[in-house]
Amino acid sequence: MGTMAWFTSPQAWAALLTLTVLEVVLGIDNIVFITVLAGRLPPQLRARARTLGLAGAMLTRVALLFSIKALSTLTEPLFTVSGLEVAGRNLVFAAGGLFLLAKGTQEIHHRLEGDGGDVPAAARRPTPRLSAVVAQIMLIDVVFSLDSVVTAVGMAEHLTVMVAAVVAAVVMMMFAAGPIGAFVDRHPTVKMLALSFLLLIGLSLVAEALGQHIPKGFLYFAIGFSLFVELLNLRAARSRAATATPSPDPPSRP
Repeated sequence: MGTMAWFTSPQAWAALLTLTVLEVVLGIDNIVFITVLAGRLPPQLRARARTLGLAGAMLTRVALLFSIKALSTLTEPLFTVSGLEVAGRNLVFAAGGLFLLAKGTQEIHHRLEGDGGDVPAAARRPTPRLSAVVAQIMLIDVVFSLDSVVTAVGMAEHLTVMVAAVVAAVVMMMFAAGPIGAFVDRHPTVKMLALSFLLLIGLSLVAEALGQHIPKGFLYFAIGFSLFVELLNLRAARSRAATATPSPDPPSRP
């Protein structure tokens, strides 16, 4: 079947739809990470950071797809430690997981401790540069997208279908990242949940590197349930604020 013959193949279109949904679902953690990183930038640069970061992430995913042969070697054992066969995939997951654990812990510390007025200016946390944030988004996306890219290679027969699914998913993420980022920035408790989510993902990546698979569905359910409870709390707080009436002023005495 030719390169463009997949246009007339129902199986190819089904694979495209399935892979696009898969990429979007597996990109939820990536959106959370992008939101946290972009939140450290000045407000006028956040949208640009999200767009550039996701565009760069799309290029890295496409590059991974075109490196299918090299990608397959990541599952080949490099050495053995205490009976555990360590492959390139394990090393990538371990590095990405440790980075997320360190980044999440650092951000939580900053949210709780902050840079108070009694902290010397030299010791205060500097505002990151746009280029540094975009580079971090692109690098961590390689870790986040590794499993989805391997899955795409196994599900679709045409490279064109895989690339189209990645592009469609990233475009959808670009539209979703802005509203999600704005919502998280408006609600500090939701941002704390997002940071906790990063810690969960980091822990799962480290566990994966050590040969212990934790289904992402469990992690998504945990953070989804926590987010649902927090949304109920926010709604209850708005209801209390709306029904609260100021106490009447005492009558003035003559």
